[in-house]
Amino acid sequence: MNETLKRALSGAVYVLLLLSSILYSKEGLAILFGAFLVIGVYEFCKMCKLNWYISIPLAAGAYFYLWNKNININLNTIVTVISVLTAVKLLLYLFNTNKSDFKTYTRYFILFGYVVLPFVIANYVAMGVKGYNPKILISIIVLIWTNDTFAYLVGKNIGKNKLFPSVSPKKTIEGFAGGLVFTIIGGIVLAKFYILASTLYIWVVIAAIVSVFSTLGDLIESKLKRVAGIKDTGNIMPGHGGILDRLDSIIFVIPFINLFYLILYYVS
Repeated sequence: MNETLKRALSGAVYVLLLLSSILYSKEGLAILFGAFLVIGVYEFCKMCKLNWYISIPLAAGAYFYLWNKNININLNTIVTVISVLTAVKLLLYLFNTNKSDFKTYTRYFILFGYVVLPFVIANYVAMGVKGYNPKILISIIVLIWTNDTFAYLVGKNIGKNKLFPSVSPKKTIEGFAGGLVFTIIGGIVLAKFYILASTLYIWVVIAAIVSVFSTLGDLIESKLKRVAGIKDTGNIMPGHGGILDRLDSIIFVIPFINLFYLILYYVS
């Protein structure tokens, strides 16, 4: 089987599994993301030289306890703030060209805030004001795919100025701008015709958050892999790499979207 066909088949299986689990029920989403969590923790531990056989049970236990606690607004806020602070630390790491590694205890903190908590928060984001609403998470995933697709197409055709050459030589400023524009357009279309949202501006903001932070999440994952000296975090998906290779954008975007939801909640 050639590489293109292998990549297409594994990608199709991934998309089918992801969408069917989200659409089936909140429990289906929780089980799938719980499985992704276990694999993601293993990949992160191998990449960052951490003890995976202690980390996985602790991560799975935290996930099992937290995944359906979204109605506890205080706990929801604490989980989201920890994850966002971890993301901020990783952003500082991304833009610090002199820093290439973390102390061991910092790596465990990043494992918790960057890998474990975003999978928990993904369950929270899927819970709308009237209960479980799979359209919310599916729309966010579609926007991430939209950003990736149009950033690639625009960058390939008219991209000249490198966005972050030391980490990802192929990304361009033009590609980033194109991804942002088309993701916002996609957010408007989804809000009007799929989600049927009454407040369009919320999905414009969500689309902008998706575009900006999915790009940053991809860059952070690229730097982590570059420092570790690996091409992919794993090989569970032929042609695509590991779970963290596929979900790096989602796990970085989700905490910021939930933070936006929480801000709306507290303001209202």
